[in-house]
Amino acid sequence: MIRAITGTSFMHPNKALLCLAFSAVLWSTSGLFIKLIDLNPLAIAGMRSAIAASVMLLLMRGRLQFTWSFPQVSGALAYALTMILFVTATKMTTAANAILLQYTAPVFTALLGAWFLKERVSRFDWVIVGFVIGGMFLFFFDRISLSGVWGNIMAVGSGMTLSYFILCMRLQKNESPLETVIMGNLATMLICMPFYFQQVPTLFDGVTLIYMGVLQIGLSFIIFSTAIKFVAALDAILIQTLDPLLNPIWVYLIIGEVPGRWAIVGGLIVLSAVTVRNVYSNRQAHKEIPVAH
Repeated sequence: MIRAITGTSFMHPNKALLCLAFSAVLWSTSGLFIKLIDLNPLAIAGMRSAIAASVMLLLMRGRLQFTWSFPQVSGALAYALTMILFVTATKMTTAANAILLQYTAPVFTALLGAWFLKERVSRFDWVIVGFVIGGMFLFFFDRISLSGVWGNIMAVGSGMTLSYFILCMRLQKNESPLETVIMGNLATMLICMPFYFQQVPTLFDGVTLIYMGVLQIGLSFIIFSTAIKFVAALDAILIQTLDPLLNPIWVYLIIGEVPGRWAIVGGLIVLSAVTVRNVYSNRQAHKEIPVAH
């Protein structure tokens, strides 16, 4: 089935939307399983990425092109830092805090684009940045432990590194993003290797890590990168919000973890502000690009 998806030159938009939704749902399970695995967070990040890289290399062999360009290599390092910071943040704070603070990445990307690509930051963007920063501060208003505070800080850090990763993807417009992701997973595997042997994984840990490496990262990203070519950008933007919306729901249903009141308010502000900005930016891009007839 994966070969049929990745090898296709055309995919019906409805099928592509289902594939994107499937990928987003798989991504949204990360918080739950990171919470359930009783291992050092760096061991989780490294083992998960090792399995994901193996799956991607196996399924995409013969179709990969590693250029070793600066955007590809630095993007891979940013991806590795994102994985490590996010997994650690999820262990230290609530899953809702980790995913929603990471979801600020598109706003940081806009600011980085102004710096690296000399793109103009509009007044609307600055308003959105203000809302996002305000929402981020609300996460720290709840009565959380010192560990939770550091978890929130790491989640913000993962949003910043993810924004740089996104920028590197934009700098590789005519290349496949899979090579950077594979390199990033391999880098994560190597960085985290010293933590693999601190604790012996249980059978549950092993099965869960296989699920996360094979499905939650490996296959989901391959399916996503293929299907996104056949849908409107606005549809892709809206479907991707399933990840931050569903992530804390799975954790609440299975573990019973509830984010603080201020975190919920801050999360709604961040989610709304980023989604509005993405929708607005997409519509502005359509106005500037002439439609072919």
